[in-house]
Amino acid sequence: RRVAEITNIPLDSGMPYVGGNAFAHKAGMHIDAVLKNPAAYEHITPDAVGNERVFLMSEVAGRSMIIEKIKKFDPTITKGSPVVAEIVKKVKDLEHDGYQFEGADGSFELLVRKAIGKYQPFFKLHYYKTSGEIPLVEQNLYSFAQLKIDVDGHFEVSAGEGNGPVNALSNALTMALARFYPSVTQIQLTDYKVRVLDGKDGTASRVRVLIESTDGTDSWTTMGVSCDVVEASWLALVDSIEYKLIKDIERKYQKLI
Repeated sequence: RRVAEITNIPLDSGMPYVGGNAFAHKAGMHIDAVLKNPAAYEHITPDAVGNERVFLMSEVAGRSMIIEKIKKFDPTITKGSPVVAEIVKKVKDLEHDGYQFEGADGSFELLVRKAIGKYQPFFKLHYYKTSGEIPLVEQNLYSFAQLKIDVDGHFEVSAGEGNGPVNALSNALTMALARFYPSVTQIQLTDYKVRVLDGKDGTASRVRVLIESTDGTDSWTTMGVSCDVVEASWLALVDSIEYKLIKDIERKYQKLI
């Protein structure tokens, strides 16, 4: 994995030993057992190959997995802590609404941070609007977006264009935030998935949008759910940007200590 990082070669998540899923575990009882005796479930220790153990979030996840993830932010959390039950309930409620945290660890981390009080929004949205135009004004230029955000009392109005409303909105948001957080320009979308959750309502059905992003060093996945595919995409985009900015702050702090 170190060689892959230096040479900037992406590793397939399904690869043995070094893939992102090589040491992935799911389901509450299984995760609890892994924590008690890792050698019974893993052929080698993850850090021996530069990898790490991953616990997948899902509706069958138990408190052990929640606690392991929370400990990254607050080592004092125990199984009996009220916040654990609160997070488990929140996850189950959101998954009932269509969220699926197994494939969106970035959004789950933000959910945990909000629950334990270690989250502060980087900006506030006042509005956004998108529009499309046919026939095309230019080749591959279908849509336009405009938005207004507030960063610590400073307002920024920005516009973007792209080959779809989500692309245009993403461009407008990046342009607006770059003045305050220059590192957002490093974010690249590497995968974008939309799934209809219940087709009985036709074009009014709820959809789940899953976005995979990278800054050239790390990769993360976030999601949003809504009856409006643009709003679902917006929620996933905001999570992606906030996840990146939080990680930047943590890296800066680690260098200082």
